[in-house]
Amino acid sequence: MDSRRELRKPGFPAQPACKWLSLFVVSCAIYFLLWIPESQPSCFSAVVKCLPVLSLVLFLRSLPSSLGSTSLLQGALLCSAVGDACLIWPDAFLYGVGAFAVAHLFYIWNFGFTPLKLCLLLPIALVTVLYFSLLLLQLSPDMVLPLAGYGLILATLLWRGLALGGIAGWGALLFTFSDCVLAWSTFVRPLPHSRLVVMSTYYAAQALLALTATQGSRLKAS
Repeated sequence: MDSRRELRKPGFPAQPACKWLSLFVVSCAIYFLLWIPESQPSCFSAVVKCLPVLSLVLFLRSLPSSLGSTSLLQGALLCSAVGDACLIWPDAFLYGVGAFAVAHLFYIWNFGFTPLKLCLLLPIALVTVLYFSLLLLQLSPDMVLPLAGYGLILATLLWRGLALGGIAGWGALLFTFSDCVLAWSTFVRPLPHSRLVVMSTYYAAQALLALTATQGSRLKAS
């Protein structure tokens, strides 16, 4: 009985949840082993790319109810999976950006605004303005407004993640880093091994953000 109670404490996923984390690890390995060329978009490549994120949805659904609702985190991951699928096809790029923007709003809603930590806003705002000032100069006019709006939402996610600290902070930081590398490599100059950097940090970020569900009372109840 004592050991079962211990597993239900925040930070200790129950045994059924662990198998979905194992599926996440395996599906990530499959993605990197297959390494389907980006020049070959297909439904199969979309499934391979989305499977790690979808396995995190199943992980959240299997957590004990004593940890609280995970609906907002599940919504964020499902929107991310839609975004992943859209980014397989270049013509659907802006749809993917929109799906990820909604995912970030779900994450922000889940994190809440306590503690506020306004002291983080200035450094985040300075870095965001500097980065996007350089990036937006390289964009076509039809991309400027959507990506500027996305950048504002992403900066807000970073603020809320860092305000909470712990794995929420690391998850938000890795997500921001992944998106910044992707944007720079896509619109400014191709970076060496950019896809490997983007996808490894992206999957790590999603896993950390999903694991915030195990922190219990540290996060805003959804």
